Parts: sequence; C-alpha cells; structure tokens
Amino acid sequence: MSNKIKEKVEGSIEDKLLNLYQLQLIDSQIDKIKIIRGELPLEVEDLEDLVAGLDTRVNNLMAELETIEVSISDKTQAIKDFKSNIKKYEAQLGKVRNNREHDAISKEVNFQKLEIELAEKRLKEAKYNQVTKTENLESCKLELTERSKDLKVKKSELNEIITETEKEEQDLLKKSTKKELLLEPRLLTIYKKVRSNSKNGLAVVPLERDSCGGCFNKIPPQRQIDIKLNKKILVCEHCGRVVIDPTLVEN
Repeated sequence: MSNKIKEKVEGSIEDKLLNLYQLQLIDSQIDKIKIIRGELPLEVEDLEDLVAGLDTRVNNLMAELETIEVSISDKTQAIKDFKSNIKKYEAQLGKVRNNREHDAISKEVNFQKLEIELAEKRLKEAKYNQVTKTENLESCKLELTERSKDLKVKKSELNEIITETEKEEQDLLKKSTKKELLLEPRLLTIYKKVRSNSKNGLAVVPLERDSCGGCFNKIPPQRQIDIKLNKKILVCEHCGRVVIDPTLVEN
C-alpha cells in the first residue's frame, strides 16, 4: 500500500469519526428506501411460490381426472362386455347336451356376474373420485385466479416503488461503497456488525444530553470528555454503538 493511500485510509481519528458518521447517514438513507418498499418484496415472493404451487396442483388434478375418465370409460365398457357375455352364455344353456356342459356354462355366467359387481364397485369409486377431484379442481382454479390477481397488483406496486427509488438507491450504494474504502477494514467490520445487530440500523450516534444517541443510556462524565476531544473512537458500554461529539458533524 502506498503512503498516500495508507494516509487516506488511516487518517486522523477525527477523520475516521467523520467518515463513519457520513457512511451512517448514507446507509440510513438506503434503509429508508427499503422501509418504503416494506414487506412488498417478501409478499411478492410468497405469492409467486403460492401461485406456482396452485398451478402445479391444478395441472396434477387435471391429469388425475383424465386418468379417472379413462378408468370410467374402461369400466363402463367392461360391464357392457360382461353383460354381452352373459347373454351369449345364457343362449348356449338352451343347447347343452349334458349336465357337465350346463355346469360349465353356468359357472361362466356366475363368473361374468361377479366381474360385473366388481366393475360396478370400481366404477362407483371412480365416479366418486371424479366428483371430489372436480370440486377440488374448481376450488384450486378459483384460488389460483384470485392469488394471480393479488400477485399482479403487488408486483405493480413493487415495480412502481422500485422505479421511483432505484436510481436514488444505486447512487447511494455507490457513495456508501466509496465511503467504506476510506475506512480501515477492522473499523468497517465493527460498524457493519453493530449495524446488523441494531433494529434501526444505527451504528454511529451523537452524544445527546449526556447520553448515547442510540440506546439513551447515560455516559460517564470522563467518557463524555473523551468523546468531545475526538481523540479516540469510543463505543457505548451498553449498546456497542460508536458515539461521537455532535459538534464534529455540525462544523
């Protein structure tokens, strides 16, 4: 690292504090833009997942109904075939020459009747499933239509907000990146860690009424003096935020 760059990164404590505060101002503006967007990005993502799930459910139900329709058609045809066979066998009964042939044909007739009973049972089950899945399909289609409308509205709202704030956010992000380059890595790491643990995203706060401007706990008198001298980077003993002298940023 050249001496000029080293000086730029290290700088005086006062410069570091000022850069930290300016970085905080920029990042706070970015936070405000994100607050304006609110929960919309998450809502859009959730709705996209829900719509995709419903669409899959609708397609699966339609495929299942097609299979059921084929099954109903097959069972209906099978019953007709079994009945036709019975008529054929019953016609043969009048032509039998002995009890052996009569018993054999009678068994075939009884077998065909059992097949009809089984097919009718399966047909009844298939028709019940058809009614149930048709109801489910209509319900899913209706919900899919409603959720798709919701998604369209939410996407429109989000796109409108993004359009309004995108340029400003990109400019701020560039400024934030440039400002970060002026800070030594250790200090930047501390700043980001405190920011991520803070609900309001504040890692650098001014001294206000002898208290920390972040958590509002009292700061000991000697520590207040040290803060006002701008000779050290001092953090609040309660919340870990960097506390600076307000006159530093007023000048």
